[in-house]
Amino acid sequence: METRPPLPPFTEESARQKVRLAEDAWNSCDAKRVSLVYSPDTHWRNRAEFVDGRADVVKFLQRKWQKELDYRLIKELWAFSENRIAVRFAYEWHDDSGHWYRSYGNENWEFNAQGLMVNRHACINDCPIKEQDRRFFWEGARRPDDHPELSEFGF
Repeated sequence: METRPPLPPFTEESARQKVRLAEDAWNSCDAKRVSLVYSPDTHWRNRAEFVDGRADVVKFLQRKWQKELDYRLIKELWAFSENRIAVRFAYEWHDDSGHWYRSYGNENWEFNAQGLMVNRHACINDCPIKEQDRRFFWEGARRPDDHPELSEFGF
């Protein structure tokens, strides 16, 4: 049976680890890789869009990253319980016209016993920013461990 550690029930340490693993996966902008952390029958609400199942997750993420270029994301643990994690996040990106945005949001995650996410509910707001106002700079897909966390920016 497929598992994705850390598994519930979560401790603060394992919840933080789960959040960082999710951040790393999303920053890869690899839709197939990201989809593997979700259960085959996962259900999402992302803004006003509903996504059901891994195949739809892949299609959704491919569309997302065709629009949101030079994507850089930071996630932060907000709260956790036995099999649920609440996260706040911000990410920066630009469109194909070179207009920059910082998107702020909150996610609620629910996991099955195998550590796969079965439900994801996301609320996200996009704020236009000037390129000189960007804050998320790093090379490669993974945010370095010494890069500031989300709270350090005061967002």
